[in-house]
Amino acid sequence: MSHLTVLTILLLTLSLQTEASVHDYRSETFSPKGNAFVVHGGSEGIYSSTVNETSFSPSIPDSFIRFDKVTFRRNKELSNFSSWPIQAVVFEVEDRETIGGSAYGGQRAVCCTGDLAKLGVCNEGQVIYRPSTVNSDWPQVFGVAFNIDDEEAELPLKSIQITKTGMYNLYFIHCDPRLKDLVVEGKTVWKNPSGYLPGRMAPMKIFFQFMSFAYVLLGIFWFFQYVRFWKEVFPLQNCITLVITLGMFEMAFWYFDYAEFSETGIRPTGTTVWAVTFGTIKRTVARLIILIVSMGYGVVRPTLGGLTSKVIMLGGTFFVASEVLELVEHVGAISDLSGKAKLFLVLPAAVLDVFFILWIFTSLSATLNKLQARRMMIKLDMYRKFTNALAVAVVVSVGWICYELYFKANDVYNEQWQNAWIIPAFWQVLSYSLLCVICVVWAPSQNSTRYAYRDDGSEEFDRDDTTLTLIKPSILPKDVSVPDARPVQGNNGNSNDDLEEDKRE
Repeated sequence: MSHLTVLTILLLTLSLQTEASVHDYRSETFSPKGNAFVVHGGSEGIYSSTVNETSFSPSIPDSFIRFDKVTFRRNKELSNFSSWPIQAVVFEVEDRETIGGSAYGGQRAVCCTGDLAKLGVCNEGQVIYRPSTVNSDWPQVFGVAFNIDDEEAELPLKSIQITKTGMYNLYFIHCDPRLKDLVVEGKTVWKNPSGYLPGRMAPMKIFFQFMSFAYVLLGIFWFFQYVRFWKEVFPLQNCITLVITLGMFEMAFWYFDYAEFSETGIRPTGTTVWAVTFGTIKRTVARLIILIVSMGYGVVRPTLGGLTSKVIMLGGTFFVASEVLELVEHVGAISDLSGKAKLFLVLPAAVLDVFFILWIFTSLSATLNKLQARRMMIKLDMYRKFTNALAVAVVVSVGWICYELYFKANDVYNEQWQNAWIIPAFWQVLSYSLLCVICVVWAPSQNSTRYAYRDDGSEEFDRDDTTLTLIKPSILPKDVSVPDARPVQGNNGNSNDDLEEDKRE
């Protein structure tokens, strides 16, 4: 039965797969760019096969870009002429200035114009390029033209070996304005020495492997404490258990996603969706836990009262906004580009995050004041540590956001692709570090219940002074005498004078 279940899961996963580092072109249309018409065929960081030699067959290059049945199609009614060539242009990002040119210092153009053709520097109707100063064989430019009455034109099969590490770009370009509604079909295969993962994504496979191990270690510590002191566990610790479990699943799914992508060149959409969903649920639950803890839930108040619906609404909205953003960013992601999410998807998640932060620190301030007024010193000390950890996390987050903006502003052409993986990895490390702090502060122990809210009227004030009395001021009638205050009994006593928690919170 177990084998049948595994087989079913594999079949479901395979049914949801989409081609990835096998770049698939499905009737892609050309867009006008200046005096040219362009389709972006892909951008990936590729390591040199000569530098990272791992193949046992020297005749087969480890790093390459292979064109496999790339076909251009035009409408039958537009097939009564011979066209200018449709060209594939492959270049390393450092050679981007070798593409295009201008006549007499005028506006730069991609396609050769009549003026440039008269100068003898190019052929009219073709892409302008000149050899790289580093390698005269680059950029790689080749193409195919339509003959009269041809509705299809196919690029010759070609495999380009990569001998220099860099960010490589592929564009399909034509300069013939008569080729209206031209589309491209087929695929190209991009490969690194270690597998089919694009260079920017390759380090993430190793990173998620280490993060999976880190979550396992945290889980072992937490579950050991949980089982050991299960009688002392209160609801907040159950929520932390949920977050750790979600983190384990998220890291495992991300690792399997990248591992399968690297091995086969096919990115499993099902695995990616599961990784994104577990991550979004984890982030949502973590934010909600921090918020309700900041409000004092389970520590100084038994319920959230009228705030419950607002908290749930905020959490649900954040989940939807983050899920949509992450799905757009990751599912089917192929090229090594810095992100394709539109501004209208990024803004809602960012605004909701800011709202979470403001609400959390406002609630923390009120809870700290309440604990200090009631002299609950043990809980106050715990909340101060919690507040300090959150403050450090927010400051570090703001600093990293500034660095991320600086990084992207100075890396317009993705030349720093080998270091770009650090940016998303940092957010994972930061959230994991904050979770570790929370696990240490609220770890199950034999004294766990002293942090929990108690409604039996025996709430301790956690101080040595046994004569503490907190009396709410009230207006007394003139004929009522105030009795002498009797000392409060010790912490273990059951005197009727024990001060109770304010149940109206």
